[in-house]
Amino acid sequence: MNKESGMTRRKHGIAAIALGGVVAITAAGCGGGTSTSTASGTAGASAKGGTLYYLSKRPAEHLDPQRTYLGRDIANTARMVYRTLVSYPVAAGKAGTKLVADLATDTGTASNGGKTWKFTLKDGIKWQDATPVTCADIKYGVSRTFATSVITGGPNYAIQFLDIPTKAKGSVYQGPYVKDATGQALYDKAVTCTGNTITFNLSKPVGDFNYTVTMPAFAPYKASMDKGDKSNFSIFSDGPYELQGAWTKGQGGTFVRNPNWSASTDTIRKALPDKIVFTEGLTDEVIAQRMISDQGNDKFAVTDRTVPPAMVPTVKANPAMSTRSENVLSPFVDYVLPNFKKMTNPVVRQALAVATDKAGYVAAGGGTNASAPATSMIASSVLGYKSYNAFGAPESGDPVKSKALLTQAGVKMPYPITYTYEGGTPTTEKQAAALKAGWDAGGFSTTLNELTDTYYDVIQNPANATKNDVVWGSWGADWPSASTDIPALFDSRVNLTSASTGQDYGYYQNDAVNKAIDAAYATIDLAKQAQTWGDIDETIQKQGGYIPLQQRKFYLVWGSGVTGFIDNPAVANYPDLGGVGINPAAK
Repeated sequence: MNKESGMTRRKHGIAAIALGGVVAITAAGCGGGTSTSTASGTAGASAKGGTLYYLSKRPAEHLDPQRTYLGRDIANTARMVYRTLVSYPVAAGKAGTKLVADLATDTGTASNGGKTWKFTLKDGIKWQDATPVTCADIKYGVSRTFATSVITGGPNYAIQFLDIPTKAKGSVYQGPYVKDATGQALYDKAVTCTGNTITFNLSKPVGDFNYTVTMPAFAPYKASMDKGDKSNFSIFSDGPYELQGAWTKGQGGTFVRNPNWSASTDTIRKALPDKIVFTEGLTDEVIAQRMISDQGNDKFAVTDRTVPPAMVPTVKANPAMSTRSENVLSPFVDYVLPNFKKMTNPVVRQALAVATDKAGYVAAGGGTNASAPATSMIASSVLGYKSYNAFGAPESGDPVKSKALLTQAGVKMPYPITYTYEGGTPTTEKQAAALKAGWDAGGFSTTLNELTDTYYDVIQNPANATKNDVVWGSWGADWPSASTDIPALFDSRVNLTSASTGQDYGYYQNDAVNKAIDAAYATIDLAKQAQTWGDIDETIQKQGGYIPLQQRKFYLVWGSGVTGFIDNPAVANYPDLGGVGINPAAK
């Protein structure tokens, strides 16, 4: 899946299908939980026109398709500007998880036992400058993922799956910015274009590879527009909207209609508003108050931010909010990771896990309206989830046992650690304080390092490796199989490079686990594969690779003039901009 912010990494809660008659996996329950509403709170049909406003706190770290890996940003850009070979419909619940053709004519054809996948592009699809989107554009876009020293932050599925040899630190192919005939020849063999048909040759069977290509990392990119890392906030669209002017980090930007997009080639996106205005940098409290007050342009606003716990009673007490608010289980799991470069003693890592006060973390985050305690970083709805208690500690932690373990480890107490987390809100600060209290009671001395601007790009930077003993993370599967959890987070071969940790924020490296990951991928029977993922997860947790905290819920609100608001697990229950519109009568 993908990482998430302190409010809410995952994207989809979607069905996966295996090859060869294996039973399909039904849609995950990421849209479950208690919901006060599943549709827009304003009467009146959705109509084209008007301006939709999107209010948020967290700045986008990346808007480059091959670097985008926040669930919110994947959801938004996929509906507005970046089309992919296949995608998901604008629909609520399980209906939203059905794979449908987007740039391609169908959802792909597999052969060679699941090691070869072909997709044929539709005719007539254009970039915003009216030039055609070609097979070569898709091939070039995917190639950028391999430039791991330049294109950082995004998913690594192309490196994992394509039939290109790897070396100690990544792929032999180093992407389009390095002139290497040998590497380029390997890529050209793994990804081929014949007319409008693109073929992906994989190193192993991947029965749900067509779900993989829904990610913006597999979106086309026009080579002539590529400026490498300077393209981070540049958007060149083949979707229904284009960026008007520039995107300003921390402030936002405005999207207007792309005149060269045609609904005749795109049956997914309704593209109802004429304009979508994003505002970043607002506090959660300000956003919630504006949405509750429902004045002026805020009547036509949506947000990715959950209502702060202290303001939930206000929402519940307001009858008018019952049709424009909801509390739903999200696909995201919060967890913390010891830094294996610094916390090298496994007994110290075990002590940290035993001292962790999950109950205090959940309570500080708003209690049952906001989350439920987690026993794994794999969400409970995902195939491969395995419920177990790695060290037998209660949810409130066991400080006595933690101190005993630190004594066993032979380290001086209190043992100093620095905890780096995504902060900037009263809720995240309270949660960090709860963790600190538990750890300190268990024999640690915790210094809190709160990051209030961007987060993942900081902890992914190897230059900061010595600054953190423990880091926070949040993740959800890209589709409901732990194949999008375990490898993405803990396969060091596709994550750790000189330029980035990838998603392996704690620098976890284990050859036996990497071999077990390969064995799981080679298991086509998804039930057996799921059991293997669960076993690997248990191994990692018992090695102190991570400590699960909570599975989140979303408490979302939207303006009274917003129409078409649905719970679509394909966009992680964020506002689905493919179908949201406004009702002018609400003015």
